[in-house]
Amino acid sequence: RIGSATSLSSAVINTRLQELVRLFKERTEKVKEKLIDPDVTSDDESPVASPAAVVPAPGGELEEKPSGDDHYCEMLCCTFKSQPWLDRLKSYQFPSSIDPLTNLMYVLWLFFVVMAWNWNCWLIPVRWAFPYQTPANIHYWLLVDYLCDLIYLLDILIFQTRLQFVQGGDIITDKKAMKKNYLRSQRFKMDVLCLLPLDFFYFKVGVNPLLRFPRCLKYMAFFEFNSRLEAILTKAYIYRVIRTTAYLLYSLHVNSCLYYWASAYEGLGSTTWVYDGEGNSYIRCYYWAVKTLITIGGLPDPKTLFEIVFQLLNYFTGVFAFSVMIGQMRDVVGAATAGQTYYRSCMDSTIKYMNFYKIPRTIQNRVKTWYEYTWHSQGMLDESELLVQLPDKMRLDIAIDVNYNIVSKVALFQGCDRQMIFDMLKRLRSVVYLPNDYVCKKGEIGREMYIIQAGQVQVLGGPDGKSVLVTLKAGSVFGEISLLAAGGGNRRTANVVAHGFANLFILEKKDLNEILVHYPESQKLLRKKAKKMLKNNNKPKDEKGGPGDPLIIPPKADTPKLFRAALAATGRMGGKGPLGRLRWRLKELKAMQ
Repeated sequence: RIGSATSLSSAVINTRLQELVRLFKERTEKVKEKLIDPDVTSDDESPVASPAAVVPAPGGELEEKPSGDDHYCEMLCCTFKSQPWLDRLKSYQFPSSIDPLTNLMYVLWLFFVVMAWNWNCWLIPVRWAFPYQTPANIHYWLLVDYLCDLIYLLDILIFQTRLQFVQGGDIITDKKAMKKNYLRSQRFKMDVLCLLPLDFFYFKVGVNPLLRFPRCLKYMAFFEFNSRLEAILTKAYIYRVIRTTAYLLYSLHVNSCLYYWASAYEGLGSTTWVYDGEGNSYIRCYYWAVKTLITIGGLPDPKTLFEIVFQLLNYFTGVFAFSVMIGQMRDVVGAATAGQTYYRSCMDSTIKYMNFYKIPRTIQNRVKTWYEYTWHSQGMLDESELLVQLPDKMRLDIAIDVNYNIVSKVALFQGCDRQMIFDMLKRLRSVVYLPNDYVCKKGEIGREMYIIQAGQVQVLGGPDGKSVLVTLKAGSVFGEISLLAAGGGNRRTANVVAHGFANLFILEKKDLNEILVHYPESQKLLRKKAKKMLKNNNKPKDEKGGPGDPLIIPPKADTPKLFRAALAATGRMGGKGPLGRLRWRLKELKAMQ
């Protein structure tokens, strides 16, 4: 058994040595090719991972160890696969610094803080005005109150002291600096003020909800949560509409609480103006608040001076608050439909222009179709208008994510400088073609390369020029040879028609030439590849010798070999017979030719 294990180990070592020798030979061939042809750029491939170590077992069989991604726990005589998330949960450490702009965990925590803040803002007025807080249920109210206070305290001690900030253009992540920045901020002062321990007065005046009113001063967390949530939502305007509606409902909520307090102050049912104490008190008071703030009318007239003053203040506040809410709602809806409004104005201006110059109806319908499809497929008419506001580096990052996977597969650009490809990505232009639109026509000068982003195009040919030779789908590239071809080789060889709606990326020849000025090595490689691709495209036609144009004078047939041998023998013998005279005549004809 020991001998067999040793032989297995030596076999594994020999196999590994042979693999290393093969890798060294491949590397040597690549370096030799680079030295012979300098225009060829070497693509540095990532090193191949070594195979997992195979350890011979004592019994002579090869035993593979489990990979590091699998977690096993041994129990008695069996091995069970454990759950790695439990280990990760045990070893989890709270981050020493938090990015408030991109950390989703911080946004989730702000949600809980805002929920605690809303509990205080909505229920403190209700518990103060309405008789809903009783000695029988006081312990439930206090339990939720102090749970909200705990959330406030954790926000101060754990989260706010770990928030990163920018100072002099640098992102500060030092613990002491972050804590010092928070202690000096206005946010810390308001957070401390909202946690004033006025609850100790409960022992003297009883459990009065108004003593918890400072808890409503944590409004900064609410506005920060709105900002962070709108940044990660795809349709933020929906949340803005919901938030504006909540503002209106809260103002009605506070007014209903004030009305019940005024009715209790005057005496329930004492006059026709106050609440009479029948039915659900909150619903009835809320209904009165809606009619007052929206100024619907139909309310009983106030009788006392207190009721008159209260009603006047309600009318004034209602008109002001309602007008503010309507203006804010208009701004929210206007911002949400700004793009649609711009699209509609552009389309109306174009239609007005075509009607003024009496453009045919068929062309007008195609223009309208282009507007509608471009808007519904992209959500905008021109992508460059959106990206022009971004810095050059961010435009490059977006272009890499959108287009790099497609451009990197183009055979013409493989092996080129990566930075040259990055510069080329920023020059790509998106164009939408309608069904049966000609992308390019046979015989025209090629000045662009096309990359299919979505849709299909058909290459037409044949005697009538209408036969479908091939259908190109999303991710395909055509026209790339025309970018570098010269000497008449950049003419289109076939008609290309859009089959349905097609979104194409276009790279113009002048843009590529401007880029290649800064990359001479890539320019040499591209020209070499373009010549090779042109040669390969023309080679099958030359070999097959297609029908071609008929020759006016057919070529002369070659002299038979036997006849040439006889003439040569006659010349050597110095003969003057018919063969000799024929030989002399052939020499004259050859000299004339």
